[in-house]
Amino acid sequence: MKFRENTKKTGRSTRPVRARKTKRANTESNQNVRKVLNIDFDVSCMTAFKKLGLDTPILRALKTLKFEKPTSIQEQAIPYAIAGKDILAGSETGSGKTLAFGAGIIQNAKSRAGVQALILTPTRELAEQVSSSLKVFAQTTRLNITAIYGGVSINPQIRNLTRTEVIVATPGRMLDHINRGTVKLGNINTIVLDEADTMLDMGFIRDVESIIRACPKKRQTMMFSATLTDGVQKLSKKHTMNPVKLFTKSSVDPKKLTQIAYNTSVNLKFSLLAHLLKNEESELAMVFCNTRRNTDRVTKDLNYVGIRAKAIHGGLSQDKRNKVIQNFHSKRIDVLVCTDVAARGLDIQGVSHVYNYEVPIDSNQYVHRIGRTARAGKEGKAINLILKRDQRKFSKVLSDNALTVAKEKAPYVERAQLRETQAVAQGYNRKQQFAR
Repeated sequence: MKFRENTKKTGRSTRPVRARKTKRANTESNQNVRKVLNIDFDVSCMTAFKKLGLDTPILRALKTLKFEKPTSIQEQAIPYAIAGKDILAGSETGSGKTLAFGAGIIQNAKSRAGVQALILTPTRELAEQVSSSLKVFAQTTRLNITAIYGGVSINPQIRNLTRTEVIVATPGRMLDHINRGTVKLGNINTIVLDEADTMLDMGFIRDVESIIRACPKKRQTMMFSATLTDGVQKLSKKHTMNPVKLFTKSSVDPKKLTQIAYNTSVNLKFSLLAHLLKNEESELAMVFCNTRRNTDRVTKDLNYVGIRAKAIHGGLSQDKRNKVIQNFHSKRIDVLVCTDVAARGLDIQGVSHVYNYEVPIDSNQYVHRIGRTARAGKEGKAINLILKRDQRKFSKVLSDNALTVAKEKAPYVERAQLRETQAVAQGYNRKQQFAR
């Protein structure tokens, strides 16, 4: 479409009218952006964060996010992160560690200077979560932050890697890019291992080692882990130089957390779960299973008896996993049925109940699970459904951390009536009335 020329002789430029309107609109838009980001605010109101050594661009972002004071891990780690020190930190999910390690990266990185920071996470969801958070913290800078993970097309990632300064990646896809030669790591000055214990538990140790070897030896290395296992400490000794060791208290209030164990039978286990989900006064609930198959089965059964539930595990596509998390956050579903791997690292607020439908493999896994509730001064419950064959295993889990769990008599429940097709699939007689 041709622009209409302004032919009136006014002594002004005869530039296209639409062009002048566009420029005016852009100016107004920029002013609106400045207003939204509150760029001209007084940083004196961010004294607590300013004392940590943060520059104005990050303080601006924190102001718009209505951050009032740093968390324990942020207060401890940010000064060292900015100073370029190596860090080994014990900090649980939801403690604010993304800003703890991200502040130094954002403050020290330079725009258009190539990839300068690499953050490794164990799962796709956590990579997306960390990336999204860093983009918000860096909103008043010109830094590009790219999430790299499998389950999606690699071509857009290849294009984005040519113009990014910070990469948040899962080990497998990152190693794929390194082997393809689609990422340049020569300017890397910071490596972060987020949820380091989970990465080791998932068997990523070789990939992580290969990625670290591909980066410059002269760099800052930070490791953040919910539990500082022997494997994490061994990895730290190998790849850090005199790291500052930081520890934070659990945000879970033991006085607010009620832990209960119900002994049950195979035939009544699901019925007990459904009964509790329907009758407990709860907000959001998480149900943990040990396998993808059981996660899917329990989810289908819960929906069949009228409970809004969705499953999340590694077998789902990334789009489906993202949608499930969004629906859970927005309370479109009430129950998230998940495996430990899929849920690890995700910061999910408002969880009042955690159900261990299957006994965790060890005490660390148990602590990770129950740490989802009783946060920020709120009441929470961790409920364990124990079969006779699981009692010895569960006792071992509790003894490792000297945890106190009240054993209570299971309430009377009616068997949940499920479809005959499910009974057949589980080996029951077609003619029998199926109840579980």
